[in-house]
Amino acid sequence: MAKLEYTFKTDTLFKMLFVQYPDLLKNLVADLLAIPMESIGQFEINNPDMHPDSLGEKFCRLDINMTVDGQRVDLEIQVRDEGDYPERVLYYWAREYSSALPEGGDYKDLPRAIIISIVSFDLFKCPDFHSEFRPLEVRRHEPLSDKMSLHFFELRKLPTDQLSAGNKLLLWLFLFKAETEEELAKINALEVPVMEQAIDAYKKITVTPEFRELERQRSYARHNEAAARRHAREEEREIWQGVVADKDAEIAGKNAKIAGKDAEIAGKNAKIADKDAEIADQAAAIERLRAEIAEIKAKAGG
Repeated sequence: MAKLEYTFKTDTLFKMLFVQYPDLLKNLVADLLAIPMESIGQFEINNPDMHPDSLGEKFCRLDINMTVDGQRVDLEIQVRDEGDYPERVLYYWAREYSSALPEGGDYKDLPRAIIISIVSFDLFKCPDFHSEFRPLEVRRHEPLSDKMSLHFFELRKLPTDQLSAGNKLLLWLFLFKAETEEELAKINALEVPVMEQAIDAYKKITVTPEFRELERQRSYARHNEAAARRHAREEEREIWQGVVADKDAEIAGKNAKIAGKDAEIAGKNAKIADKDAEIADQAAAIERLRAEIAEIKAKAGG
């Protein structure tokens, strides 16, 4: 199988493609949120720019932030499992929700905030590839508010035997999961217009000098970040090894002191044993003298 040089999970490609082709993005969001695309009136991308200078920043997110019929919607691809993704998504939602309140505005006027995450690792202990979280009362399951919605799509859990032209949501997700030319061709062969348009846009963008330069910078930043992580892990390992070595030396010193004390006690016990033996010898000698005296007295009386 011919490996794709870039996939739909490549964050620079993801951002550039869907910003340049907003109708594709509108289709994608409609299918991810299970709403008819024709029902969407207002649709606006709030962060279309992708500044080259920011690509190397540690916390640079190439998400797409939108306003969809008054709702705030944020869409992101996450490739690496860094261990704290649910907490990060909660933070993104809180920031998105709170930033929508205008000065002097009423809380009731806050728009619904939706975070959509497409992840290429297992996140939850369930077989479902799609999970949606909202605030609910834990016993009655009564919703607190409809203004919070967190969607997670786990690509590794997709049902591989259900690729068909009739399920656009799965088609989109298989498009993001695709790693080879053959997988793209399989999706394209279903002749679903929006998939054909997405793959055609993918091919056009990936050959442009603009994309390749942005991806070169992003790839360089990823490499530097990975190297920094490795270096940090090595430093942490060296620090812990030093701590462990110091503790081992401290324990060895204490064990040596204990051994010395044990030897000192053993020496004292030996001396006590010698004294006990000496006392026993003296007691035996006294008993012998008593026996001799008794014998002498017996003879003298006879």
